[in-house]
Amino acid sequence: VDDMSEPPTKKAKPCVQTVDVPGKPVAGPYSAATVHNGLVYTSGQIAMNDKGEVSGTIEEQTQRALGNLEAVLKAAGASFETVVKMTVIVSDMADFPKVNAAYSEVFSTHKPARTCYSSPALPKGSLIEVDAIAVIPTEPAE
Repeated sequence: VDDMSEPPTKKAKPCVQTVDVPGKPVAGPYSAATVHNGLVYTSGQIAMNDKGEVSGTIEEQTQRALGNLEAVLKAAGASFETVVKMTVIVSDMADFPKVNAAYSEVFSTHKPARTCYSSPALPKGSLIEVDAIAVIPTEPAE
């Protein structure tokens, strides 16, 4: 005779974990990144400083946005070297050569897939926004 009673319930682990960066609050109701199945998906990072301000040339904003992205990747256990996909949004495609030059300083040998497009209105008047998908290594880097 089959026992038709309900099986014991197990508390499932969340399949998505959120990542926040200490000292760097996000500007809205979202996480800096989420992690699922060994991949980290970052939210868009602009050139916002610790005071919540955005300023500077496109080169300076690109460097700061990439620095903010690096902090999110590090908090999730990843790095630029484990990025598999980047998205770059610029407010003006005429700035693309300058963005590409600053981007090349970070991704000189490791070159992840990348999409770049323009949007005339980025958060806080930013000139650039970047996000990434990266692998979280199963073994710590040496």
